[in-house]
Amino acid sequence: MRACAHVYVCNVSAIAALVAELEDSAAEDKVVSQYTDVSANEKHQMREKVDELLRPLGFETSLLVIRRANSIAVFFTCLTLSAVMSLRDNWCSGQLRDIIEKLFTVLAGTTVTVRRLTWLVTDYERCLLFFSSLQGKQTV
Repeated sequence: MRACAHVYVCNVSAIAALVAELEDSAAEDKVVSQYTDVSANEKHQMREKVDELLRPLGFETSLLVIRRANSIAVFFTCLTLSAVMSLRDNWCSGQLRDIIEKLFTVLAGTTVTVRRLTWLVTDYERCLLFFSSLQGKQTV
């Protein structure tokens, strides 16, 4: 008799939450509405532009959602520890602000300036801790 081992495959990811405050609050509404209220065909075309703008972040990082509160919350899905670290490097160098400004400019149809881009150290550390807790566990 032969025993079968069950193999479970799962994807893990950490969500990096950033907050973007724009110079023009009217642009915030345009960015969010363009991201959420477009047709399927427009989403496909927009997705190609978004993917092109996010390409410098690598293939292990993707934009999850944009949501408006008093500013714009931008959530990135990071599939690996190196993706989280790369995202943080881009944030520290200011390149992430440039990428987000270009993204928002495409969505708003007008030049958008990010006044402040915030990523709490505690959120970054939470992402690091999440991936660190997976080290040594069997993954397929």
